[in-house]
Amino acid sequence: MAGTERPRPQDVPVENQRSLGELFSDATRDMSTLVRSEIELAKSEVKVSAIQVAKGSGAFIAAGALAFFAFPFLSVAIAYGIHALGLGLGWSFLIVGGAYLLLAGALAFFGVSSFKKVRPPERTIRTTQETVATLKTVG
Repeated sequence: MAGTERPRPQDVPVENQRSLGELFSDATRDMSTLVRSEIELAKSEVKVSAIQVAKGSGAFIAAGALAFFAFPFLSVAIAYGIHALGLGLGWSFLIVGGAYLLLAGALAFFGVSSFKKVRPPERTIRTTQETVATLKTVG
C-alpha cells in the first residue's frame, strides 16, 4: 500500500502546491456540496414521513366519522337496555343524558387543569436573552 500514500506538503515542490485561495475555494465548494446533499436527504426522508402521516390522518378521520355515527345508536341502545331492566323509557334516556353530562364535566375539568399547567418556554427565553447579551458584548 506504499503507492497509495499522499505526499506530505513539505515534499511537494512549491510551484505544485495550491494557494490558500484555491484551498479555500475547494473547501467552500465541498461544504456547499455537502450541505446540498444533506438537504436532499432531509427532503426525501420528510417526504416518506409526510406520506405516512397522511395515511395515518386519513385512518383517524375515517375512525372518527364512524364513531360519530355510531354514538347515537349506542346511546339509544343503552337507554333501551336500561328500560328493559324495568325503568320507564323517559327515565332511561335521562340517565344516559345525565351520564354524558357528567362525563363532559369531568373532561372539561381535566382540560382546564391541563391549560393551567401551561408555562412559557422559560429555558428558551433565558438562553435567548443570554445569547443576545453575549452578542451585544462582542459587537
